[in-house]
Amino acid sequence: MNINPVTKLCQISLACVLASGAYAEMDHSNHDPGAHEMGQAQGGKAPDNARDPHAYSDGFTLTEGPYALPGPRQLKLADEHRFWAIISDRLEYQEKYESTVFDLQAWYGTTYNRLVVKTEGDIVEGTLEESSTDVLWSRAFNAYFDTQLGARIDTYDEGEDRQWLALGFQGLSPYWFELDVTAYLGDDGRTALSAEAEYELLFTQRLILQPRMEINLFGKDDPENGLGSGLTNMSAGLRLRYEFSRQFAPYIGLEWSRSFGDTADYLQAAGKDKSSSQVLAGLKFWF
Repeated sequence: MNINPVTKLCQISLACVLASGAYAEMDHSNHDPGAHEMGQAQGGKAPDNARDPHAYSDGFTLTEGPYALPGPRQLKLADEHRFWAIISDRLEYQEKYESTVFDLQAWYGTTYNRLVVKTEGDIVEGTLEESSTDVLWSRAFNAYFDTQLGARIDTYDEGEDRQWLALGFQGLSPYWFELDVTAYLGDDGRTALSAEAEYELLFTQRLILQPRMEINLFGKDDPENGLGSGLTNMSAGLRLRYEFSRQFAPYIGLEWSRSFGDTADYLQAAGKDKSSSQVLAGLKFWF
């Protein structure tokens, strides 16, 4: 039997009117009109143990219960694994003194605790003129900084070697400055402080300009090694590198350095300049 479209529309309208009347007669005393009008989920008091991550595990854990695997704990988080890295921040040839400068760092350990070795020095005409090596235990202080404790050994081709206790921190400061600051305590009451700061300006994702500054201070004179007390020397440079990959980046740059106080006097007495500017080329890599 064919139904007239007008008749069918009237039937639908009548059904809607009857349904709305039935809804009006229902008990809405517990209805919260704001719950649907504001798009909120149904409320109610949360259970007392709603924040307990083990509230609904029925006592099962990683080490107990029918789903526990035999033997040592299988699941390990990322900060429990041990990793390692070797980083060459500077490996460069400086044209004025025809010297090779290296600044390397290696570490092994977890996110929170690591063994860190830092070494830097100058090689002139195939001879290691001077170097310093720090062996440190590094402990994460927060998300951006590590505190470091250990020892440092300074060696000189002409002079006396020195040993120090080291305490410092290394990390990323606000505004993305990379800082490395360490205080040292040596024999005969000797003290020293070394601070480095670096920043990276990205022209592109591969072409990067890196300003860098370093200062060194000593608490007392060390004439055997040509070092005076106070601010001994400072260097500032610009290095422009191209990253073929994040692990391999050659660079060119300029660096200015100057010695101060008695350190400058020692250099002049030895026939050397107390300040210099030079062109350099090098390689930054890590693996």
